[in-house]
Amino acid sequence: MSHSEHYATASEDRVSFFHKTVYGLGAFVNNLLAGASGGMIIVLNLGLGMNPALVGLLGALPRLTDAITDPLMGYISDNTRSRWGRRRPYIFVGAIAAGIMFALLWQLPRGQGETFYFVWFLLGSIIFYLAYTVFATPWVALGYELTPDYHERTRLMGVQNFMGQLAYIVSPWFLWIMTYEGFFKDQVTGAAGLAIIIAVFTIAVGILPAIFLRERFRDIAEAEVEEHRGHEEEGEPAAEEGSGAAFRRNMVGFLKGFGAALSSGPFLKLCLATFLVFNGFILISSFQFYVIIYYVFGGDQARGAEYAGYAGTVQGIASFAVIVLVTWLGTKMGKRRAFFVSTGASIVGYGLKWICYNPDFPMLVMLPAPLLAFGLGGLFTLMPSMVADVVDLDELKTHERREGMYGSIFWWVVKLGMAAALAAGGFLLNATGFDVALEGAQTERAIFLMRLCDAGIPMVTSVIAIWAVARFPITEEKAHEVRMALERRRGRPGEPELAMA
Repeated sequence: MSHSEHYATASEDRVSFFHKTVYGLGAFVNNLLAGASGGMIIVLNLGLGMNPALVGLLGALPRLTDAITDPLMGYISDNTRSRWGRRRPYIFVGAIAAGIMFALLWQLPRGQGETFYFVWFLLGSIIFYLAYTVFATPWVALGYELTPDYHERTRLMGVQNFMGQLAYIVSPWFLWIMTYEGFFKDQVTGAAGLAIIIAVFTIAVGILPAIFLRERFRDIAEAEVEEHRGHEEEGEPAAEEGSGAAFRRNMVGFLKGFGAALSSGPFLKLCLATFLVFNGFILISSFQFYVIIYYVFGGDQARGAEYAGYAGTVQGIASFAVIVLVTWLGTKMGKRRAFFVSTGASIVGYGLKWICYNPDFPMLVMLPAPLLAFGLGGLFTLMPSMVADVVDLDELKTHERREGMYGSIFWWVVKLGMAAALAAGGFLLNATGFDVALEGAQTERAIFLMRLCDAGIPMVTSVIAIWAVARFPITEEKAHEVRMALERRRGRPGEPELAMA
């Protein structure tokens, strides 16, 4: 098949715009919680005076539990059988629990010491992220099974990413909202009030995918699970049946699925690229506030937060156009080439920050923003669609569908990237010589190193990510061959029409 030919999407493989939008609302909740977790935690430093290194640890340590809870939740979701499906019950309950825990997390008691706040936030964050996992992991897995079509997956993920960007329009303003005296008396009070508002949105919007969406591969997956268990139990004595045998079987199944995902070369390439692009972005997303406040505006937190909000809003608005463009490119030139274009544009944007973050021309902080939008705009449009293709390849090899397992590991990598960036950001900020007590009188060395990290680190990580994706082997032709083999094995042969681009 030449690069100018594509397989047409069959009508039965299309996802209605309404259902794409509903699925996208889950991305809104996911990004809202992620943006709030990263953007509000700065209050622990600026509002309570906590050491930046401790703040970084608070962003990282709770995510270590995700290494266990995310894949475990993925396995549970893959193997759940209920009248409501494998994903929807967890999405519904998880959205409610995550909203409640996020609100409680930020109700910080007054007059306590640094150790108290560290322990409070650490324990509260662990519980919050557990609830977050119960919602997010099944929601991600649900998206992988809404359509089996190569291009419709890209369109679906384009819509969900488009919807998710709504959260990034408002999240850059969280610091300003918490700081503005017309709303709250101080930043700590502002964080408590803002957290309640975010919690209400999380619950109201997060339950919608559970209510309106259906699971396309539910029956297929259940049949595969039963067939797999039947083969495993052949020849086992009846005495071994019971809770102990069930636990052993589940543990073996979990480890087998986990190992299958980690041994998938194509999947690991996607995880590496995602970690690098997202990690680079999150690392400088917190650094960027400090550069704008202490370099561009000489320590003026109010003006710095205001202009950081402007830049973030411009970037968020530009992301909508970027997602539409990348989605179109993905269906025309292929997912890999579209990734090269989008990530390359973001590299240019990071480089421009060195020039445009200028104290003499503060409005220039908004100039790199549209190019920076290509980074995550392309990443979270193309990567989930490519992971869905990997899930099909895994089913062909193993006779099992593991959307939950693959989705959980993929998004654990995303959260690990965020955690690593938050932790490294605090220590890196200390290493530059930054001292919050100096306010606008930071040393020239500290300012230079902050600027160098802000522009240079994500450029390097993005280049390595392009190298990884260049070696991803699942093309449209390969994905078509895998799907046809699966359809034949399921007894439902079909041949999508070949259409000219």
